[in-house]
Amino acid sequence: MSKVGFDNEKYLTTQSQHIRDRIAQFGGKLYLEFGGKLFDDYHASRVLPGFEPDSKIRMLEQLKDNAEIIIVINAGDIEKNKVRGDLGITYDSDVLRLIDVFRGRGLLVDSVVVSQYKGQPTADAFQARLEELGLKVYRHYAIDGYPHNISKIVSDEGFGKNDYIHTTRPLVVVTAPGPGSGKMATCLSQLYHEHKRGIVAGYAKFETFPIWNLPLKHPVNLAYEAATADLDDVNMIDPFHLQAYGETTVNYNRDVEVFPVLSAIFEKITGHCPYKSPTDMGVNMAGNCITDDQVCQDAAKQEIIRRYYDALCDRRQGKGSENTIYKLELLMQQASVTTDIRPVIAQANQMAEKTGEPAMAIELPDGSIVTGKTTDLMGCSAAALLNALKKLANAGGHGVHLIAQSAIEPIQTVKVKHLGSTNPRLHSDEILIALASSANAVPKAAQALEQLAKLKGCQAHCSVILSPADEMTYRKLGIQLTCEPQYQTNKLYHR
Repeated sequence: MSKVGFDNEKYLTTQSQHIRDRIAQFGGKLYLEFGGKLFDDYHASRVLPGFEPDSKIRMLEQLKDNAEIIIVINAGDIEKNKVRGDLGITYDSDVLRLIDVFRGRGLLVDSVVVSQYKGQPTADAFQARLEELGLKVYRHYAIDGYPHNISKIVSDEGFGKNDYIHTTRPLVVVTAPGPGSGKMATCLSQLYHEHKRGIVAGYAKFETFPIWNLPLKHPVNLAYEAATADLDDVNMIDPFHLQAYGETTVNYNRDVEVFPVLSAIFEKITGHCPYKSPTDMGVNMAGNCITDDQVCQDAAKQEIIRRYYDALCDRRQGKGSENTIYKLELLMQQASVTTDIRPVIAQANQMAEKTGEPAMAIELPDGSIVTGKTTDLMGCSAAALLNALKKLANAGGHGVHLIAQSAIEPIQTVKVKHLGSTNPRLHSDEILIALASSANAVPKAAQALEQLAKLKGCQAHCSVILSPADEMTYRKLGIQLTCEPQYQTNKLYHR
């Protein structure tokens, strides 16, 4: 089993209670801006071993009788067909996906806000589509001078022009497909409208990272900077919190920069600002649930190196920039880490040099490393996966075959002759299917399949950029992967 450094059950209990306390602080109505991912938060699960990717939505499930969700999408993102990089789907499609997921967990969501609306035809069409599906759609408009023209923003010509969102629950979670959607503006607009109606309501923000009560240069916080290296986010000491309480806390630059404006908006709406600092606005309790700081530091350092390799591969694929790589190199220096902390890198590259073909290495939970080489039957990632399962199951060493060649050849025939593939070698997902098909006849194959869960959290490295199919299989298994920034061939087009 991988080492654990985070108490997930404590997190679910303390986080939900802290949000209940914040609701009570504001008299029973809270608009909670939810940054980051409500579910599938794999970054958090990697840098805080023990944190489950769906922890935040599980926490909300504990509050579901008192909570409802509003999803915000920027009309400009609809018009540009903006795509989520991690999922490869457009923001408008992701709105529908999010609604399905939330409803599937028993959470109330029937309101969508189209922000920054300027009469875009694509936004009109999206609104019509949502309304046909029975959803309520509200329009929020661009405000000249936002966020600095306070008198204009907090007026009938600013927030007053926005549609008022009818809510029924004490906790209103405001989330979005991605950054820049207008979550904070939606919350503040609602506070303005609620105040005009004589309803007392408050605002808070839920961002997991940076973790406010860890040191500024703690590897977990540096790993967050690494995750956002392509943006302009920078962790910094919250000067407002330091001045108000004499306590050093960590926030990030955008929240610190906007706080004076936010404070002024609060004062204009309600007559006073309930917060003395950006840290005060937050409700994140993750830092209080770390049980082994060293485990989390080690995991975060691995994440920084993975982000560095991701950036190198992005540049090779024409998607990244030199500045991102420079920033990551600086973060590696600040965290006092080099690529040597990933022994799988040297192992994979040595195997590749020895065979003259792509190679893969996987570090198992006990620290041992298995490798996989490219053969006529399978790619290196599939071979390494099979070797890892074989070793975990104690199913024999070199020369012991869990899958008969006769079981692999028909799959290759279908791929090449009928599906148009130019590569007959089996990918990682295909080798797992072949292994499963052999399980009834080969007991050791069945034993190997039972080891799949043990691969979660294992480190892996490939000597070339993996195909999307292989990369996705490793990601689904929870294997933490890096690749050398080069392709197997010198072709101009790669799939």
